[in-house]
Amino acid sequence: MRSGNANRVFIGVTILLFTAGWAANHFASVLVLIREQLDVSSVLVNGAFGIYALGLLPSLLAGGVLADRFGARMVVLTGGVLSALGNLSLLAFHDGPSLLVGRFIVGLGVGLVVSAGTAWAGRLRGASGVTLAGIILTAGFMMGPIVTSGLGMASTSIITPFAISVALSLIAVVVGFALGDARSTPSALGASSGIKHERSMKKALAVSLPMAIWVFSCITTSLIVMSARIDSTFGNAILLPGIGAAIAFSAGLIAQFLGRKFAWGRGSGIVGALCALAGFALAAFGGDSIPVWLFVIASILFGTAYGLCLREGLLSIETYTPLNRRGTGIGIYYVFTYLGFGLPVLLDALLPHLGASIPLYALAALALGSAVIRGVQIKRGYVV
Repeated sequence: MRSGNANRVFIGVTILLFTAGWAANHFASVLVLIREQLDVSSVLVNGAFGIYALGLLPSLLAGGVLADRFGARMVVLTGGVLSALGNLSLLAFHDGPSLLVGRFIVGLGVGLVVSAGTAWAGRLRGASGVTLAGIILTAGFMMGPIVTSGLGMASTSIITPFAISVALSLIAVVVGFALGDARSTPSALGASSGIKHERSMKKALAVSLPMAIWVFSCITTSLIVMSARIDSTFGNAILLPGIGAAIAFSAGLIAQFLGRKFAWGRGSGIVGALCALAGFALAAFGGDSIPVWLFVIASILFGTAYGLCLREGLLSIETYTPLNRRGTGIGIYYVFTYLGFGLPVLLDALLPHLGASIPLYALAALALGSAVIRGVQIKRGYVV
């Protein structure tokens, strides 16, 4: 049985992860308001969305390494404070350079929370904690854009969404600080260490990285790329990121929940990559004027791919990474997942040269390659 204190601490960890997801992703809906109200170019706004990844990537890795060396708690709390400061900056300053700086600070904070927080959840509850951390983080990613889209329809102010995110992050930090930490319980250690196979970072990354690259590349294609290409018959542009988030993240949550409940096996990674393939192929078929029905179907596929690939990658890290390097392994894995946040900027840059469809067809082909790699690994007994 887990101690009551460990349960309370785990609740604090999940609150911190949820608010980090919110802080990171509510900007997907805010950027529509910024385009409409401040006349900021699409490239600059997408750059502000993507520069988040430049702060996030080193922070993810640093958060994991620091959690392994010094413990996760203070790393996660520091990340929560940075997330609040970044959104506070965005609340106060809305010009182009300020958007970039604010999003960069948010990236620094969220990276610390995601990697160290997931490692903390794994230490408290083993593989079950890691997969639940992914579900909670997904819920935060989903609710941020949905609530912000609703606020955008109800009010013309772009200050309110940032104020809500700042408040949530600070509340989470206070709760996390108050609840403290707990030692790893025997049940959590058994969940992680009772596996019979050899643990190595090399094997963990070889199995997880083919899944990692499709996690956020799928989500950003739905929320940012496709929502900007919906045909002109759909009149409420502010709703599109929220609709995309609701559809894609709901599909991702369902996939993760069902996979956790029914202990879906190693083949679900192949299904995730194939869903990514189908989503990119549909988005490519839609081109630069995507009908709403295609947007909905592709978002479901992208969300399912996100959920399955995230879950399989995290399980691979938890299964094969040496326990004293759990945070480092999670940090490296998340670095590769978050490379997908740069995809909208890349596709924007390629649009004048290659058009709307060719880069998406290329991504579909790469997703097929990941499915093949996963299949070969399973056949050779590399994935168990």
